[in-house]
Amino acid sequence: MVSYNNHASYIQAIREQVSNVVVGQNDVVERLLIALFTSGHILLQGMPGLAKTLLVNALGKAIHLDFSRIQFTIDLLPSDILGSEILDQASGQFTTHKGPVFTNLLLADEINRAAPKVQGALLEAMQERKVTIGDNTYRLPVPFLVIATQNPIEQSGTFELPEAQLDRFMLCHRLQYPTPVEEEEILTRNLNLGIQKEEGGAVANTEFDVVSEDPVGEPKDLISVIDAVHKIHVSEVFIKHVVELISRTRNHSHIELGASPRAGIALIKGARARALIHGRDYAIPEDLFALAEDVLLHRMRLNYEALAEGMSTIDVLEDILKTMG
Repeated sequence: MVSYNNHASYIQAIREQVSNVVVGQNDVVERLLIALFTSGHILLQGMPGLAKTLLVNALGKAIHLDFSRIQFTIDLLPSDILGSEILDQASGQFTTHKGPVFTNLLLADEINRAAPKVQGALLEAMQERKVTIGDNTYRLPVPFLVIATQNPIEQSGTFELPEAQLDRFMLCHRLQYPTPVEEEEILTRNLNLGIQKEEGGAVANTEFDVVSEDPVGEPKDLISVIDAVHKIHVSEVFIKHVVELISRTRNHSHIELGASPRAGIALIKGARARALIHGRDYAIPEDLFALAEDVLLHRMRLNYEALAEGMSTIDVLEDILKTMG
């Protein structure tokens, strides 16, 4: 395992390893790294088949982090996520069975397919990074990052995430379909995956079968990057711009619910991480504008008049950003 002397080489090595199995999606990889480097949580929104699960799996193995996946369904229970106490019939004592939340990267797949009670079970874990099982409280591993995926709300069998839950996500990134060139590359790679032969049978390989098990760098490399993010300079002027942007989401005539102070914290943390990823030791307005959609859109709610006029939150946010440009 190679230890990297500088952050740029380490980050580039992660990107290259992920790109060996995931075509394109550079913005998504950057957002995942931002969330990881700032101890935030991220919600990925998009249609099935856009390699969300594959991407998280590849990232986890590249950084040598424990990875768990939960498929959210209507019949999922909070104990299926957090764990439970189990009675040992022989001893008469209760033992704690820890759930899949005890990991570094938790993929909450199709989180909006579970009932609100189950969605809320993640709140304590996401905010306080601890879990209560019975009478005992357990700390979660470090780092701990929830990466949730969500299908469009208009699909059947889904429950819209409540505002309190959405606000826990530092970022909400909306995935787009690949370009024609990228899609050709996806199909070409799939053609060349080959098959596995074992025990007198054979099965076609999938992209998951070619994800490298070799991690990039050492644990100290990740710690070094996280430490470096907290040393990125944020000027007083930048902070004022963040406060102004947040304030405009609350006072806009078409917005009923604006962004919370947590959004401002997310913007500054995200800007710091993005600055480091782009080789700077200070945050600039470009970082603020680049992250505005992912930080703010899921925290904004339009009022009745705006909805009646057929407006969307992206329309309003673009209007706000133009007035600040």
